[in-house]
Amino acid sequence: MADHHHSVISINFAMWVFVMVLVLGFSGNFQAARLDRWESAIRMPVEKDDEARDGDQDVGTRWAVLVAGSSGFGNYRHQADVCHAYQLLRKGGLKEENIVVFMYDDIAMHDMNPRPGILINHPQGDDVYAGVPKDYTGEHVNTKNLYAVLLGDKKAVTGGSGKVVDSKPNDRIFIYYSDHGGPGVLGMPNLPYLYAMDFINVLKKKHESGSYEEMVIYVEACESGSIFEGIMPKDLNIYVQTASNAEENSYGTYCPGMEPSPPPEYPTCLGDLYSVAWLEDSESHNLKKETIEQQYQTVRERTSKPNGYTLGSHVMEYGKKSMRSEKLYLYQGFNPASVNFPPNGNQQITPIEIVNQRDADVLFMWKMYKMTDESEKKKEMLKQIKEKVSHRNHLDVSVKLIGTLLYGPEKGPSILNSVRSPGLPLVDDWGCLKRVVRLFESHCGSLTQYGMKHMRAFANICNHGAFQDSLEEACLAACSGYDHGQLHPSNTGYSA
Repeated sequence: MADHHHSVISINFAMWVFVMVLVLGFSGNFQAARLDRWESAIRMPVEKDDEARDGDQDVGTRWAVLVAGSSGFGNYRHQADVCHAYQLLRKGGLKEENIVVFMYDDIAMHDMNPRPGILINHPQGDDVYAGVPKDYTGEHVNTKNLYAVLLGDKKAVTGGSGKVVDSKPNDRIFIYYSDHGGPGVLGMPNLPYLYAMDFINVLKKKHESGSYEEMVIYVEACESGSIFEGIMPKDLNIYVQTASNAEENSYGTYCPGMEPSPPPEYPTCLGDLYSVAWLEDSESHNLKKETIEQQYQTVRERTSKPNGYTLGSHVMEYGKKSMRSEKLYLYQGFNPASVNFPPNGNQQITPIEIVNQRDADVLFMWKMYKMTDESEKKKEMLKQIKEKVSHRNHLDVSVKLIGTLLYGPEKGPSILNSVRSPGLPLVDDWGCLKRVVRLFESHCGSLTQYGMKHMRAFANICNHGAFQDSLEEACLAACSGYDHGQLHPSNTGYSA
Protein backbone atom coordinates (compact mmCIF):
# COMPACT_ATOMS: atom_id res chain seq x y z
CA MET A 1 0.00 0.00 0.00
CA ALA A 2 2.89 2.31 0.85
CA ASP A 3 4.48 1.59 -2.55
CA HIS A 4 1.21 2.44 -4.28
CA HIS A 5 0.95 5.68 -2.33
CA HIS A 6 4.55 6.57 -3.26
CA SER A 7 3.93 5.93 -6.96
CA VAL A 8 0.84 8.17 -6.92
CA ILE A 9 2.86 11.00 -5.40
CA SER A 10 5.59 10.53 -8.04
CA ILE A 11 3.05 10.61 -10.88
CA ASN A 12 1.32 13.68 -9.44
CA PHE A 13 4.66 15.44 -9.04
CA ALA A 14 5.66 14.65 -12.62
CA MET A 15 2.29 15.91 -13.94
CA TRP A 16 2.69 19.12 -11.92
CA VAL A 17 6.14 19.73 -13.40
CA PHE A 18 4.78 19.08 -16.91
CA VAL A 19 1.94 21.55 -16.41
CA MET A 20 4.30 24.19 -15.05
CA VAL A 21 6.62 23.79 -18.04
CA LEU A 22 3.69 24.21 -20.43
CA VAL A 23 2.41 27.29 -18.63
CA LEU A 24 5.78 28.94 -18.40
CA GLY A 25 6.68 27.96 -21.94
CA PHE A 26 3.51 29.39 -23.48
CA SER A 27 3.88 32.55 -21.44
CA GLY A 28 7.29 33.10 -23.00
CA ASN A 29 9.03 32.96 -19.63
CA PHE A 30 10.38 29.42 -19.73
CA GLN A 31 14.00 30.45 -20.21
CA ALA A 32 13.78 32.92 -17.35
CA ALA A 33 12.23 30.35 -15.05
CA ARG A 34 14.59 27.40 -15.28
CA LEU A 35 14.42 24.77 -12.57
CA ASP A 36 16.98 26.58 -10.44
CA ARG A 37 14.48 29.40 -9.95
CA TRP A 38 12.19 27.20 -7.89
CA GLU A 39 14.37 24.31 -6.82
CA SER A 40 14.69 25.83 -3.34
CA ALA A 41 11.00 25.14 -2.80
CA ILE A 42 10.95 21.57 -4.15
CA ARG A 43 14.13 19.50 -4.29
CA MET A 44 14.69 15.90 -5.13
CA PRO A 45 16.80 13.98 -2.55
CA VAL A 46 19.85 13.80 -4.87
CA GLU A 47 19.86 17.61 -5.13
CA LYS A 48 20.09 17.87 -1.36
CA ASP A 49 23.08 15.54 -1.42
CA ASP A 50 24.77 17.69 -4.05
CA GLU A 51 24.16 20.82 -2.02
CA ALA A 52 25.62 19.25 1.09
CA ARG A 53 28.67 18.08 -0.83
CA ASP A 54 29.26 21.55 -2.30
CA GLY A 55 28.45 23.39 0.91
CA ASP A 56 30.68 24.58 3.72
CA GLN A 57 29.43 22.22 6.40
CA ASP A 58 32.63 20.15 6.30
CA VAL A 59 35.01 23.11 6.05
CA GLY A 60 36.63 24.84 8.99
CA THR A 61 38.27 28.23 8.63
CA ARG A 62 40.19 28.88 5.43
CA TRP A 63 43.60 30.48 5.95
CA ALA A 64 46.03 31.87 3.40
CA VAL A 65 49.62 33.11 3.44
CA LEU A 66 50.69 35.13 0.40
CA VAL A 67 54.37 35.94 -0.09
CA ALA A 68 56.10 38.22 -2.60
CA GLY A 69 59.77 37.57 -1.90
CA SER A 70 61.42 40.41 -3.84
CA SER A 71 61.73 44.17 -3.93
CA GLY A 72 62.43 46.80 -6.58
CA PHE A 73 60.32 48.07 -9.45
CA GLY A 74 61.94 45.64 -11.87
CA ASN A 75 60.22 42.90 -9.83
CA TYR A 76 56.79 44.55 -10.12
CA ARG A 77 55.25 41.24 -11.17
CA HIS A 78 55.76 39.41 -7.86
CA GLN A 79 53.79 41.91 -5.78
CA ALA A 80 51.17 42.18 -8.53
CA ASP A 81 50.79 38.36 -8.45
CA VAL A 82 50.31 38.35 -4.69
CA CYS A 83 47.88 41.26 -4.67
CA HIS A 84 45.86 39.54 -7.40
CA ALA A 85 45.77 36.38 -5.28
CA TYR A 86 44.50 38.40 -2.33
CA GLN A 87 41.62 39.83 -4.39
CA LEU A 88 40.72 36.35 -5.64
CA LEU A 89 40.60 34.91 -2.13
CA ARG A 90 38.59 37.81 -0.74
CA LYS A 91 36.02 37.43 -3.51
CA GLY A 92 36.00 33.75 -2.60
CA GLY A 93 34.85 34.60 0.90
CA LEU A 94 38.07 34.36 2.89
CA LYS A 95 38.15 36.94 5.64
CA GLU A 96 40.89 39.54 5.82
CA GLU A 97 41.88 38.38 9.29
CA ASN A 98 42.58 34.93 7.84
CA ILE A 99 44.85 36.12 5.01
CA VAL A 100 48.44 37.08 5.84
CA VAL A 101 50.29 39.12 3.19
CA PHE A 102 54.07 39.47 2.90
CA MET A 103 55.27 42.05 0.38
CA TYR A 104 57.95 44.72 0.47
CA ASP A 105 55.35 47.28 -0.67
CA ASP A 106 57.73 49.49 -2.61
CA ILE A 107 55.98 49.24 -5.99
CA ALA A 108 52.54 50.88 -5.79
CA MET A 109 53.88 54.28 -4.73
CA HIS A 110 57.21 54.01 -6.55
CA ASP A 111 58.03 57.09 -8.61
CA MET A 112 58.36 54.85 -11.68
CA ASN A 113 54.83 53.51 -11.34
CA PRO A 114 52.83 55.11 -14.17
CA ARG A 115 49.64 54.66 -12.14
CA PRO A 116 50.49 55.68 -8.56
CA GLY A 117 48.75 53.59 -5.94
CA ILE A 118 47.62 51.02 -8.50
CA LEU A 119 49.00 47.60 -9.47
CA ILE A 120 47.77 45.53 -12.41
CA ASN A 121 48.48 41.89 -13.20
CA HIS A 122 47.15 41.91 -16.77
CA PRO A 123 47.50 44.40 -19.66
CA GLN A 124 43.79 45.25 -19.38
CA GLY A 125 43.52 44.33 -15.73
CA ASP A 126 41.87 46.19 -12.90
CA ASP A 127 43.71 47.48 -9.85
CA VAL A 128 44.67 44.57 -7.57
CA TYR A 129 46.41 46.68 -4.89
CA ALA A 130 43.39 48.40 -3.34
CA GLY A 131 42.49 47.01 0.07
CA VAL A 132 45.44 44.63 0.36
CA PRO A 133 46.54 44.55 4.02
CA LYS A 134 50.09 45.59 4.87
CA ASP A 135 50.76 42.75 7.28
CA TYR A 136 54.50 42.39 6.78
CA THR A 137 56.33 44.94 4.63
CA GLY A 138 59.86 46.27 4.18
CA GLU A 139 62.37 44.80 6.61
CA HIS A 140 59.69 42.60 8.15
CA VAL A 141 59.44 40.44 5.01
CA ASN A 142 61.87 37.75 6.14
CA THR A 143 62.04 34.03 6.76
CA LYS A 144 61.90 34.36 10.55
CA ASN A 145 58.54 36.11 10.40
CA LEU A 146 57.24 33.77 7.70
CA TYR A 147 58.00 30.69 9.78
CA ALA A 148 56.47 32.26 12.90
CA VAL A 149 53.31 33.17 10.96
CA LEU A 150 52.94 29.64 9.58
CA LEU A 151 53.39 28.13 13.04
CA GLY A 152 50.96 30.57 14.63
CA ASP A 153 53.70 31.80 16.97
CA LYS A 154 52.78 35.42 17.78
CA LYS A 155 55.66 35.79 20.24
CA ALA A 156 58.25 35.03 17.54
CA VAL A 157 56.96 37.67 15.11
CA THR A 158 58.91 40.92 14.81
CA GLY A 159 57.09 44.03 13.56
CA GLY A 160 54.23 44.00 11.11
CA SER A 161 50.60 43.48 11.99
CA GLY A 162 51.32 40.52 14.25
CA LYS A 163 48.81 38.46 12.31
CA VAL A 164 49.57 34.70 12.28
CA VAL A 165 47.91 31.51 11.09
CA ASP A 166 46.05 30.63 14.29
CA SER A 167 44.48 27.57 12.71
CA LYS A 168 42.50 24.75 14.31
CA PRO A 169 42.50 20.99 13.52
CA ASN A 170 39.70 21.14 10.93
CA ASP A 171 41.01 24.25 9.12
CA ARG A 172 42.56 24.39 5.66
CA ILE A 173 45.58 26.48 4.66
CA PHE A 174 46.61 27.87 1.26
CA ILE A 175 50.17 29.16 0.77
CA TYR A 176 51.25 31.04 -2.36
CA TYR A 177 54.85 32.19 -2.88
CA SER A 178 56.01 34.29 -5.84
CA ASP A 179 59.65 35.29 -6.26
CA HIS A 180 63.06 34.45 -7.64
CA GLY A 181 64.59 31.17 -6.64
CA GLY A 182 67.44 28.80 -7.22
CA PRO A 183 68.23 25.16 -6.47
CA GLY A 184 67.18 24.62 -2.86
CA VAL A 185 66.34 28.26 -2.10
CA LEU A 186 63.65 30.88 -2.47
CA GLY A 187 64.45 34.57 -2.40
CA MET A 188 63.55 37.11 0.25
CA PRO A 189 64.06 40.89 0.08
CA ASN A 190 65.92 40.57 3.38
CA LEU A 191 68.52 37.87 4.00
CA PRO A 192 68.73 35.02 4.73
CA TYR A 193 67.23 33.11 1.85
CA LEU A 194 64.51 30.56 2.49
CA TYR A 195 66.30 27.20 2.41
CA ALA A 196 64.28 24.16 1.39
CA MET A 197 64.99 21.95 4.39
CA ASP A 198 64.21 24.77 6.84
CA PHE A 199 60.85 25.27 5.15
CA ILE A 200 60.08 21.53 5.16
CA ASN A 201 60.95 21.35 8.85
CA VAL A 202 58.49 24.18 9.55
CA LEU A 203 55.80 22.26 7.64
CA LYS A 204 56.58 19.14 9.69
CA LYS A 205 56.33 21.12 12.92
CA LYS A 206 53.01 22.59 11.82
CA HIS A 207 51.72 19.09 11.10
CA GLU A 208 52.91 17.81 14.46
CA SER A 209 50.91 20.56 16.17
CA GLY A 210 47.70 19.09 14.71
CA SER A 211 46.52 22.58 13.83
CA TYR A 212 45.18 22.02 10.32
CA GLU A 213 43.34 19.40 8.31
CA GLU A 214 44.96 19.89 4.90
CA MET A 215 47.19 22.39 3.16
CA VAL A 216 47.85 23.41 -0.45
CA ILE A 217 51.05 25.21 -1.51
CA TYR A 218 51.69 26.93 -4.87
CA VAL A 219 55.24 28.19 -5.57
CA GLU A 220 56.33 30.46 -8.41
CA ALA A 221 60.15 30.58 -8.76
CA CYS A 222 63.01 29.27 -10.84
CA GLU A 223 63.97 25.68 -9.89
CA SER A 224 61.05 25.70 -7.44
CA GLY A 225 60.72 21.93 -7.71
CA SER A 226 64.07 21.63 -5.90
CA ILE A 227 62.45 22.99 -2.74
CA PHE A 228 60.48 19.76 -2.43
CA GLU A 229 62.27 17.18 -4.62
CA GLY A 230 63.37 14.24 -2.47
CA ILE A 231 62.52 15.88 0.86
CA MET A 232 58.77 16.58 0.84
CA PRO A 233 56.96 13.94 2.95
CA LYS A 234 53.71 12.48 1.66
CA ASP A 235 52.11 12.08 5.07
CA LEU A 236 51.70 15.73 6.11
CA ASN A 237 48.31 16.22 4.40
CA ILE A 238 49.98 18.80 2.16
CA TYR A 239 49.71 19.05 -1.63
CA VAL A 240 52.37 21.12 -3.41
CA GLN A 241 52.46 22.58 -6.92
CA THR A 242 55.53 24.35 -8.34
CA ALA A 243 56.00 26.49 -11.44
CA SER A 244 59.06 24.55 -12.58
CA ASN A 245 60.95 21.36 -11.92
CA ALA A 246 64.18 21.16 -9.92
CA GLU A 247 66.48 22.33 -12.71
CA GLU A 248 64.72 24.88 -14.93
CA ASN A 249 63.68 28.52 -14.92
CA SER A 250 60.24 29.96 -14.42
CA TYR A 251 59.09 32.88 -16.56
CA GLY A 252 57.72 36.41 -16.43
CA THR A 253 54.92 37.40 -18.77
CA TYR A 254 52.90 40.41 -19.96
CA CYS A 255 56.31 42.06 -20.56
CA PRO A 256 57.22 45.16 -22.62
CA GLY A 257 57.57 44.49 -26.32
CA MET A 258 55.91 41.08 -26.07
CA GLU A 259 52.48 39.84 -27.01
CA PRO A 260 50.30 40.61 -25.21
CA SER A 261 52.18 43.66 -23.98
CA PRO A 262 51.48 45.88 -20.98
CA PRO A 263 50.35 49.45 -21.62
CA PRO A 264 53.22 51.38 -23.28
CA GLU A 265 54.00 53.40 -20.16
CA TYR A 266 54.98 50.24 -18.23
CA PRO A 267 58.68 49.32 -18.44
CA THR A 268 58.35 46.03 -16.58
CA CYS A 269 56.58 42.65 -16.67
CA LEU A 270 53.15 42.62 -15.04
CA GLY A 271 53.01 38.97 -14.01
CA ASP A 272 54.60 35.53 -13.97
CA LEU A 273 53.51 32.80 -16.35
CA TYR A 274 52.58 30.10 -13.84
CA SER A 275 50.98 32.60 -11.46
CA VAL A 276 48.92 34.24 -14.19
CA ALA A 277 47.87 30.79 -15.37
CA TRP A 278 46.43 29.61 -12.04
CA LEU A 279 44.97 32.99 -11.07
CA GLU A 280 43.15 33.49 -14.36
CA ASP A 281 41.98 29.87 -14.30
CA SER A 282 40.52 30.29 -10.80
CA GLU A 283 38.76 33.50 -11.83
CA SER A 284 37.10 31.84 -14.82
CA HIS A 285 35.71 28.73 -13.09
CA ASN A 286 33.20 27.65 -10.52
CA LEU A 287 35.61 26.50 -7.82
CA LYS A 288 32.93 24.37 -6.20
CA LYS A 289 33.09 22.28 -9.37
CA GLU A 290 36.73 22.51 -10.44
CA THR A 291 39.20 20.17 -8.76
CA ILE A 292 42.87 20.73 -7.95
CA GLU A 293 43.67 18.16 -10.63
CA GLN A 294 41.67 20.01 -13.28
CA GLN A 295 43.46 23.26 -12.48
CA TYR A 296 46.80 21.48 -12.56
CA GLN A 297 46.15 20.13 -16.04
CA THR A 298 45.05 23.53 -17.37
CA VAL A 299 47.91 25.42 -15.75
CA ARG A 300 50.47 22.82 -16.78
CA GLU A 301 49.45 23.19 -20.42
CA ARG A 302 49.52 26.96 -20.39
CA THR A 303 52.81 27.17 -18.49
CA SER A 304 54.53 24.66 -20.73
CA LYS A 305 53.61 26.52 -23.93
CA PRO A 306 52.25 24.47 -26.83
CA ASN A 307 55.65 24.15 -28.51
CA GLY A 308 57.08 21.45 -26.30
CA TYR A 309 58.45 23.30 -23.26
CA THR A 310 61.12 25.22 -25.22
CA LEU A 311 59.86 28.51 -23.79
CA GLY A 312 58.12 27.38 -20.65
CA SER A 313 58.51 25.15 -17.61
CA HIS A 314 57.20 21.88 -16.24
CA VAL A 315 54.62 22.43 -13.51
CA MET A 316 55.31 19.81 -10.83
CA GLU A 317 53.40 18.16 -7.96
CA TYR A 318 54.71 16.93 -4.60
CA GLY A 319 53.38 15.74 -1.28
CA LYS A 320 49.96 14.12 -0.90
CA LYS A 321 48.82 13.86 -4.50
CA SER A 322 45.56 12.09 -3.59
CA MET A 323 44.27 15.55 -2.61
CA ARG A 324 44.05 16.42 -6.33
CA SER A 325 40.45 15.20 -6.41
CA GLU A 326 39.36 17.89 -3.94
CA LYS A 327 37.50 20.98 -5.08
CA LEU A 328 39.47 24.22 -5.17
CA TYR A 329 36.88 26.14 -3.14
CA LEU A 330 38.11 24.31 -0.04
CA TYR A 331 41.25 26.45 -0.21
CA GLN A 332 40.50 29.44 -2.45
CA GLY A 333 36.87 29.95 -1.49
CA PHE A 334 33.89 30.39 -3.78
CA ASN A 335 32.86 33.49 -5.69
CA PRO A 336 29.08 33.34 -6.38
CA ALA A 337 29.66 35.30 -9.60
CA SER A 338 31.42 32.23 -11.02
CA VAL A 339 28.51 29.85 -10.47
CA ASN A 340 27.68 29.58 -14.17
CA PHE A 341 31.22 28.87 -15.31
CA PRO A 342 31.85 25.31 -16.54
CA PRO A 343 33.66 22.86 -14.24
CA ASN A 344 36.19 22.15 -17.01
CA GLY A 345 38.04 24.93 -18.78
CA ASN A 346 37.73 23.97 -22.44
CA GLN A 347 39.02 27.44 -23.15
CA GLN A 348 41.32 28.38 -26.00
CA ILE A 349 44.74 28.80 -24.44
CA THR A 350 46.27 31.90 -25.97
CA PRO A 351 50.06 31.67 -26.36
CA ILE A 352 51.84 34.28 -24.27
CA GLU A 353 55.36 35.55 -24.92
CA ILE A 354 57.57 35.19 -21.88
CA VAL A 355 60.99 36.05 -20.50
CA ASN A 356 63.34 34.14 -18.22
CA GLN A 357 62.80 35.41 -14.65
CA ARG A 358 66.51 36.08 -14.27
CA ASP A 359 66.57 38.27 -17.36
CA ALA A 360 63.48 40.31 -16.49
CA ASP A 361 65.49 42.88 -14.52
CA VAL A 362 67.83 43.54 -17.47
CA LEU A 363 64.79 43.84 -19.75
CA PHE A 364 63.35 46.39 -17.33
CA MET A 365 66.54 48.45 -17.23
CA TRP A 366 66.87 48.38 -21.01
CA LYS A 367 63.24 49.49 -21.38
CA MET A 368 63.87 52.37 -18.98
CA TYR A 369 66.93 53.34 -21.00
CA LYS A 370 64.88 53.48 -24.20
CA MET A 371 62.05 55.44 -22.55
CA THR A 372 64.39 58.14 -21.23
CA ASP A 373 65.16 61.19 -23.36
CA GLU A 374 67.72 62.93 -21.15
CA SER A 375 71.25 62.15 -22.35
CA GLU A 376 72.84 62.24 -18.88
CA LYS A 377 70.19 59.93 -17.49
CA LYS A 378 70.62 57.54 -20.41
CA LYS A 379 74.36 57.51 -19.82
CA GLU A 380 73.84 56.64 -16.14
CA MET A 381 71.36 53.89 -16.98
CA LEU A 382 73.69 52.35 -19.53
CA LYS A 383 76.43 52.34 -16.92
CA GLN A 384 74.17 50.51 -14.49
CA ILE A 385 73.21 47.92 -17.09
CA LYS A 386 76.89 47.28 -17.81
CA GLU A 387 77.64 46.95 -14.08
CA LYS A 388 74.80 44.47 -13.63
CA VAL A 389 75.95 42.36 -16.58
CA SER A 390 79.54 42.61 -15.35
CA HIS A 391 78.54 41.31 -11.91
CA ARG A 392 76.68 38.43 -13.53
CA ASN A 393 79.77 37.52 -15.52
CA HIS A 394 81.87 37.80 -12.36
CA LEU A 395 79.62 35.31 -10.56
CA ASP A 396 79.64 32.85 -13.45
CA VAL A 397 83.40 33.00 -13.94
CA SER A 398 84.14 32.82 -10.20
CA VAL A 399 82.02 29.72 -9.62
CA LYS A 400 83.53 28.00 -12.64
CA LEU A 401 87.07 28.85 -11.50
CA ILE A 402 86.38 27.58 -7.98
CA GLY A 403 85.29 24.26 -9.47
CA THR A 404 88.46 24.10 -11.55
CA LEU A 405 90.66 24.87 -8.55
CA LEU A 406 88.92 22.25 -6.39
CA TYR A 407 88.57 19.39 -8.87
CA GLY A 408 90.73 20.21 -11.88
CA PRO A 409 89.84 21.56 -15.35
CA GLU A 410 88.43 18.26 -16.60
CA LYS A 411 86.27 17.19 -13.64
CA GLY A 412 85.35 20.64 -12.33
CA PRO A 413 82.54 21.55 -14.77
CA SER A 414 80.91 18.11 -14.65
CA ILE A 415 80.96 17.99 -10.84
CA LEU A 416 79.51 21.49 -10.40
CA ASN A 417 76.79 21.03 -13.01
CA SER A 418 75.76 17.45 -12.19
CA VAL A 419 72.06 16.91 -11.50
CA ARG A 420 70.93 14.20 -9.15
CA SER A 421 68.36 11.64 -10.18
CA PRO A 422 64.69 12.59 -9.67
CA GLY A 423 63.58 11.78 -6.16
CA LEU A 424 66.92 12.64 -4.57
CA PRO A 425 67.39 15.86 -2.61
CA LEU A 426 69.63 18.61 -3.92
CA VAL A 427 72.14 18.15 -1.11
CA ASP A 428 72.75 15.71 1.73
CA ASP A 429 73.95 18.30 4.26
CA TRP A 430 71.87 21.49 4.17
CA GLY A 431 74.03 23.06 6.87
CA CYS A 432 77.03 22.61 4.59
CA LEU A 433 75.17 24.35 1.75
CA LYS A 434 74.55 27.40 3.95
CA ARG A 435 78.21 27.50 5.00
CA VAL A 436 79.43 27.32 1.39
CA VAL A 437 77.11 30.17 0.36
CA ARG A 438 78.29 32.35 3.26
CA LEU A 439 81.91 31.63 2.41
CA PHE A 440 81.43 32.41 -1.26
CA GLU A 441 79.57 35.66 -0.60
CA SER A 442 82.16 36.81 1.94
CA HIS A 443 84.85 36.69 -0.74
CA CYS A 444 82.97 37.04 -4.02
CA GLY A 445 80.02 39.26 -3.16
CA SER A 446 76.25 38.85 -3.11
CA LEU A 447 74.76 36.11 -5.24
CA THR A 448 71.81 38.39 -6.07
CA GLN A 449 68.64 36.99 -7.64
CA TYR A 450 70.65 36.01 -10.73
CA GLY A 451 73.39 34.15 -8.86
CA MET A 452 70.96 31.92 -6.99
CA LYS A 453 71.18 29.67 -10.04
CA HIS A 454 74.62 28.57 -8.77
CA MET A 455 73.17 26.96 -5.65
CA ARG A 456 73.40 23.58 -7.38
CA ALA A 457 77.16 24.04 -7.81
CA PHE A 458 77.52 24.82 -4.11
CA ALA A 459 75.37 21.79 -3.22
CA ASN A 460 77.59 19.58 -5.37
CA ILE A 461 80.66 20.92 -3.60
CA CYS A 462 79.07 19.73 -0.36
CA ASN A 463 78.09 16.39 -1.86
CA HIS A 464 81.71 15.82 -2.95
CA GLY A 465 83.09 16.63 0.50
CA ALA A 466 85.24 19.69 -0.13
CA PHE A 467 87.14 20.79 2.96
CA GLN A 468 86.60 24.27 4.40
CA ASP A 469 90.25 25.29 4.04
CA SER A 470 90.53 24.24 0.41
CA LEU A 471 87.22 25.91 -0.45
CA GLU A 472 88.17 29.17 1.19
CA GLU A 473 91.50 29.13 -0.60
CA ALA A 474 89.70 28.61 -3.91
CA CYS A 475 87.27 31.47 -3.18
CA LEU A 476 90.15 33.80 -2.32
CA ALA A 477 91.97 32.93 -5.50
CA ALA A 478 88.88 33.26 -7.70
CA CYS A 479 87.63 36.55 -6.27
CA SER A 480 90.72 38.40 -5.06
CA GLY A 481 90.55 42.12 -5.80
CA TYR A 482 86.82 42.14 -6.46
CA ASP A 483 85.12 45.43 -5.59
CA HIS A 484 82.39 44.58 -3.08
CA GLY A 485 80.90 48.06 -3.42
CA GLN A 486 79.08 47.23 -6.63
CA LEU A 487 77.35 44.16 -5.29
CA HIS A 488 74.29 45.60 -3.57
CA PRO A 489 71.22 45.76 -5.85
CA SER A 490 70.33 49.23 -4.58
CA ASN A 491 73.39 50.75 -6.22
CA THR A 492 71.50 50.73 -9.51
CA GLY A 493 69.02 53.26 -8.17
CA TYR A 494 66.17 51.01 -9.28
CA SER A 495 66.64 47.94 -7.05
CA ALA A 496 65.89 45.92 -10.16
